[in-house]
Amino acid sequence: MNAVDKRRTGLALIAFALLILPPVRHALQASMTAQMLLDIPLLVACGWLLAAAVPHAVRSALAGWNHGGVSGLLLASVTASVWMLPRALDAAVNDPWVDAARLVTVPLLIGLPLGLSWPRMGFVVRGVFLAELIATCFRLGWLYQISPVRLCSRFLLDDQQRLGTGLLVAGGVLFLYIAARLLWGNVASRDSM
Repeated sequence: MNAVDKRRTGLALIAFALLILPPVRHALQASMTAQMLLDIPLLVACGWLLAAAVPHAVRSALAGWNHGGVSGLLLASVTASVWMLPRALDAAVNDPWVDAARLVTVPLLIGLPLGLSWPRMGFVVRGVFLAELIATCFRLGWLYQISPVRLCSRFLLDDQQRLGTGLLVAGGVLFLYIAARLLWGNVASRDSM
């Protein structure tokens, strides 16, 4: 493991240790907005950075299974779909076992597979993934904004609507970033993003 990989691994472990501290965990789960826009993405980032610690032998063994990064992308997408459900957000706050499952599965079944798969993905697979991520932000943001009832029993309607606005903004920022990369950047770089 080179020095950059060691730094990434160390950063991932430090960030994860901070995220599981009870005061930090409770602060990030106090609102639906913080849980969806901070907590889950930070856990995904920990898993993504942890991919640097995976030995080359394991990467080689996974190469046949994860051709073009599609299998890892599928695993991450299915797992992310579970943690986007309002019922899963409620359960993670109310049940310590579900919260423990979230703390394990989000980094290891979303972030880590994405970190291992991203360099293997071609331009088209990355494009489809990013387009779907942007569309999901817009769909969920719109749903959370217009729903007249609370979708999570733990969080208030105004928090749900604030999350909707945050998701719409996140989708818009991501769209503008991708558009700028397409117009002025090198989108074909294997190590980018």
